[in-house]
Amino acid sequence: MAHRQPILLIDSPSLYFRAYFGIPESAAKTGDGQPVNAVRGFLDMLAQLVRTRRPGRMICALDHDWRPAWRVELLPSYKAHRVAPEGGEVVPDTLSPQVPMILEVLDALGIPAVGATGYEADDVLGTLAATQPGPVEVVSGDRDLFQLVDDAHPVRLLYVGRGVAKLDDCDDTAVRARYGVPADRYADFAALRGDPSDGLPGVAGVGEKTAARLIDRYGGLDGILAALDDPRSGFAPGLRAKLDAARDYLAVAPKVVRVATDVPLPELDPALPTSPADPDRLLELAQRWNLAGSCRRLVDALAGDRS
Repeated sequence: MAHRQPILLIDSPSLYFRAYFGIPESAAKTGDGQPVNAVRGFLDMLAQLVRTRRPGRMICALDHDWRPAWRVELLPSYKAHRVAPEGGEVVPDTLSPQVPMILEVLDALGIPAVGATGYEADDVLGTLAATQPGPVEVVSGDRDLFQLVDDAHPVRLLYVGRGVAKLDDCDDTAVRARYGVPADRYADFAALRGDPSDGLPGVAGVGEKTAARLIDRYGGLDGILAALDDPRSGFAPGLRAKLDAARDYLAVAPKVVRVATDVPLPELDPALPTSPADPDRLLELAQRWNLAGSCRRLVDALAGDRS
């Protein structure tokens, strides 16, 4: 039986990166000058989401591996441009220390945060979306997560491309209107189109409109590749040549783009707390890191009537 109140699945890296770049460091520092702009912004986003979406459950997903080896093995260019010279992901020096702060505050509040070795936050979200009772609302600014939208479960994507205050609440109709393909074909669409932010080259000369038209006509990548071998399939010679040249890429790209739905996760209690799990510790953290306002707003949101 579906829960009447939704579960909010939070793409934590998506939100704290957005918070970091959205709030000047000068506007949010501890008493000794340490920036806490990402922490403050992240907590304020959660407070607004709790107030406006009225969830009964919440889980924050984490990146334990932002560039999994199994994806790189399939497609070496995957996120290659985001690798720091010394290895690891290029992350602003003043953001990295704020992530453990976020996790400490979440723990004191009693909001679960979970990641998995060898998987990205996207994969954790995909697994939770597939296994948690609906309704499910995934909060992210990552376009790849349009593929999780499923009207039957139901799973919606609350896309934060314009900020948490201007969420795009996306069901399958919204995905079709935005990209011209159903949500369950978004991974094929993204593989064809490419995505420079993830190091996906796409098929040369195939943009969004052509990718959507191909999927509409042939049903997906499997159908497109099968049609390439059929001289009666009606491909324009130029397009056939482009797709034919990209066969090796198209054989692996969808596996890279598709989020995992079978990540091994620990048992979690997603019930949203109505009061902090450890109020004394939360108060100490709020005072130490100059987060009293943000913590109070989130605590007040959690205590509000969500019936």
